Amino acid sequence: MSKTTAVQSREIFETLESEILRLELKPGQLLSENALCARFGVARSPIRSVLQELRLCGLVTVEPYRGTFVTRMDLDIINQIIYQRLAVETFVLEDFCAQYDELELQRLRFLWNRMAEAVRRGDLAPGDFYELDGRFHELWFASVHKSYLWACIQKSDRHYTRFRMLDIVHLGNRSYAQILEEHEEILRALEVRDAAAFRPILKRHLFGGITRLGDLLLGELRDYFTSEDHRE
Repeated sequence: MSKTTAVQSREIFETLESEILRLELKPGQLLSENALCARFGVARSPIRSVLQELRLCGLVTVEPYRGTFVTRMDLDIINQIIYQRLAVETFVLEDFCAQYDELELQRLRFLWNRMAEAVRRGDLAPGDFYELDGRFHELWFASVHKSYLWACIQKSDRHYTRFRMLDIVHLGNRSYAQILEEHEEILRALEVRDAAAFRPILKRHLFGGITRLGDLLLGELRDYFTSEDHRE
């Protein structure tokens, strides 16, 4: 593969990866090789290479004689990722609470104010809200020198990333309001160094999307999930 082709393939991969994670390409959606070739102005070879890479990342599945489809989400995996993240993040936040300085607390408050103001104005795109939310959490990981753990969480939660996007895209202001309220609760607990408050707040916060979407997961949004998730 030439250097030019490799650069093209990387750009196409990053574009499609972003569109899948942001739900611009929906779970279960067909990815036509012909359409992708036309869209990006390339031959089949780099497109097939990109689709193979996306398959290895778990973002697409290949169904013989049918085509390549965006992978559906798996609620069981999502629940396990949240469970794992709750355990890790509780410890990290407790450590942060014991050692943070006033400047770090001000940075968290600044991020919260940015999100709140943008939501109030109504000009914050779901992807931008997701990014700011991640930066809010990332700050305490970095502060206690656990950036590697944060990077692992970000890389391992492709099902959960899309699920969180589904929550804020589908429910909009309702999700924004509850997430901001829970961030505010975390800030208040940090201000008085109430470490015991973090686990229940984080549990509500991290499992919030499942609670908010509720019956929609088995109804209107049913086709976004694997058939094993369609429980009666």
